[in-house]
Amino acid sequence: MRPEAMHIVLKSFAAFGTIAALSGCVSPEQFETTPVQLQTSKGVVTCQLYTKDRVLWDRSIDRPASMPVQEADEICKREGYRQMKEG
Repeated sequence: MRPEAMHIVLKSFAAFGTIAALSGCVSPEQFETTPVQLQTSKGVVTCQLYTKDRVLWDRSIDRPASMPVQEADEICKREGYRQMKEG
């Protein structure tokens, strides 16, 4: 293999390794807060909230059987935004 080609291959491997290492560094578990329970008209929804700048990750981890997951997740996202506004 020519030296120029070898240099390109080595740079590609280095870039791939950097991307792989960085992508493994961010994990939602690192940003979890203590779950909160919210009373709704259908029952209690338990929310896994994340740090205030990660509201889009907020989701339900337990909900009443009569409530769709999407509805429970929206309740949790609203709570995350409420807490974010509180500061």
